[in-house]
Amino acid sequence: MEGLIYVRLRDSGQIYAYNAAGFSVKEGDYVIIEHDRGQDYGLVVPTEPKSCCGERQCANPAEKEPPKKILRIAREADIKQITDNRLKAKEVFSSCIKKIEEHRLDMKLVQAEYSFDRSKIVFYFTANGRVDFRNLVKDLARIFKARIELRQIGVRDEARLFGGFGSCGRELCCAKFLKDFEPVTIKMAKEEGLPLNPPKISGICGRLMCCLSFEYESYKLLSKGLPREGEHVNTPRGKGKVMSINVFSRSASVQLEDGTWITVSYKEKEHGK
Repeated sequence: MEGLIYVRLRDSGQIYAYNAAGFSVKEGDYVIIEHDRGQDYGLVVPTEPKSCCGERQCANPAEKEPPKKILRIAREADIKQITDNRLKAKEVFSSCIKKIEEHRLDMKLVQAEYSFDRSKIVFYFTANGRVDFRNLVKDLARIFKARIELRQIGVRDEARLFGGFGSCGRELCCAKFLKDFEPVTIKMAKEEGLPLNPPKISGICGRLMCCLSFEYESYKLLSKGLPREGEHVNTPRGKGKVMSINVFSRSASVQLEDGTWITVSYKEKEHGK
């Protein structure tokens, strides 16, 4: 794979486009790159990431700027340093928790990451509101002799960092392929005919499931031309009330005026019959 490649920064960072001219890299390779005033590492992902809707999900810096070149494919010594950095990150994570307690800050530390050259440490945390962590940053910079970045994330970002499996039994969408979080509303659950029971339509993060957002457009398309629940319709066997809809089979369960239930298919209507 030569030319333009896509790299996920460190283990939890965004995905950026890089120029691999002169290097032969493949999916799953670690590469050493230049990023944010220092050297860092990243994992080569298959192609430009897209959402289920087909939209671009690459978080490349300003489009006007040409992609930066990778410095090299990670060597054995580089892989060892990446592994060592992960171990050191666990140590600084524990130290940061103690400092948070000392400063009595209302925040929950989620993860810590070292840049490849150890010139920078990124701490991810969640909090209910804004947190004044300026003194905490000074303490951490003095202790670890590195640039410190504290990045506040949401509960969905936290779920993406840790990963896991949803109620569907598959890997979380946010951890598998989603890059940006689209707004999710109760209206989407209603459109899909799901029970409006929070535990049943919420992910492990406690928010409405992300899949509702990218399934919504498909449901709207499939529902086109179908009656709504509660609507009164005419059928070959008389008038009735729509009790339920099956968008996949394009059919409706209708209760006739005499109490009889029938299934009405709307497939034929698609062909003008």
